[in-house]
Amino acid sequence: MFRKKDTAESRQLMEGIELTTLVHGEKTLMGQFKIARGSAIPAHSHPHEQTGFMISGKVRFNVDGEIVDVETGDSWCLPGNVEHSAEALEDSVVIEVFSPVREDYL
Repeated sequence: MFRKKDTAESRQLMEGIELTTLVHGEKTLMGQFKIARGSAIPAHSHPHEQTGFMISGKVRFNVDGEIVDVETGDSWCLPGNVEHSAEALEDSVVIEVFSPVREDYL
């Protein structure tokens, strides 16, 4: 599957957090998240492995009680079923890949 940059649609997941699903296949989904400074993703877990790259900005992750500040150029991989949350310390743009596909992000 290919998708041109001007054909992807964005949607607001919650206040200050916008998702653009870029592309997906049978086993993975890649999305771009724009997260406004001060916005937070509450603690949650899901069965999907979550691999990410910080395009710009700074986000504080809490992964199973471990606090990590992620900045431009940093990357991560969170295993499935691990509780995590995030708070944007700056306006941020993140690319994340989920496996298996997150049906709720289609």
